[in-house]
Amino acid sequence: MTNGLAPFLRRPEAAAILSLIGIVAFYVAIGGVDLAKLFGAASWVNFAANLGIVAIPVGLLMISGELDISIGAMIPAGSMTVAILSGHYELPIVVGMAGALALGVIVGAVNGILTVRTTVPSLIITLGTLVAMQGVVLAGAKLLTGGASVPLNAPDWAKFAFGQLVGGSYQVIIFWWLLFAVIVGFVLHLTRYGNWIFAIGGHKESARNAGVPVRDMTIALFILSACSASFVGMCGAMQFNSAQVSGGMGYIFNTIVSVVVGGVLLTGGYGSVAGIFFGTVTFAIVNQGIYFTDIDRNWSNLIIGVTLLLAVAMNEGLRKLALSHRRSVRPAGKARRPVADTKGATP
Repeated sequence: MTNGLAPFLRRPEAAAILSLIGIVAFYVAIGGVDLAKLFGAASWVNFAANLGIVAIPVGLLMISGELDISIGAMIPAGSMTVAILSGHYELPIVVGMAGALALGVIVGAVNGILTVRTTVPSLIITLGTLVAMQGVVLAGAKLLTGGASVPLNAPDWAKFAFGQLVGGSYQVIIFWWLLFAVIVGFVLHLTRYGNWIFAIGGHKESARNAGVPVRDMTIALFILSACSASFVGMCGAMQFNSAQVSGGMGYIFNTIVSVVVGGVLLTGGYGSVAGIFFGTVTFAIVNQGIYFTDIDRNWSNLIIGVTLLLAVAMNEGLRKLALSHRRSVRPAGKARRPVADTKGATP
């Protein structure tokens, strides 16, 4: 291993980038894919943008040692909320948007409060809110509108900002995804709030003893997750001029796979926004890129599964490499910095 390559391999996003390169190489060598068509296609980019906005906050939760699967219900909930308020009842679109995001704040706060005040795992808590919100969306739509589909005609400015097709094919949500990734990446890796998230995922009690506001940060992360899912649903309603009570369940599996491929550990305390970003891109190309190859579409799930297993194996190996390097460079007898002050870019 060269000295120039070693620092890269110690990064949390290394496995995601290597997985991406491997998938593209596989599609070119085995599937005969045309790289110009693949990288110029809107299908996988649009897929990645919608998935990525949800994957980033879920990744932050996983870094902190928690998990949110209620996103599967929050996407149609956000979509139906803006459609019912601004479509069915014809209220101003800002009221519908505020309602969709407010619902995300409420559900996220419920998830966070129950997580920090009980000993029930967040997986079980968010499973409960997932099922509950599915019932609320379906029953609420039937009660308020009499149907499972609600039309929405957003004004031009809202359509332009949240539901426009750029160049006739690319969804404007792509730009929101990129902006969101940059902002969250800055917060996670260059501010004390990011340090707190890694500290919480490393060891909650140690973080609390070091002065980290564990409860407040956990609740805030759940709110961010729910609001992000609601935002994706809201944008979808504006783009397609309607909202459906179904949809969103596929995001649960897709999000977790993208985050894990991106180098985030399910046990918490390790990961990066860049890794989540490239993990999402990798999953999107695996999922959508097969349609640009000569490979039978029935093999797509096998390719996704193998990619996930290989990425997990690489993540574990590269994490051990990073940990061994950190131990080797720490001066003898020098105390480790307090957990609340450690940087999260490295384990």
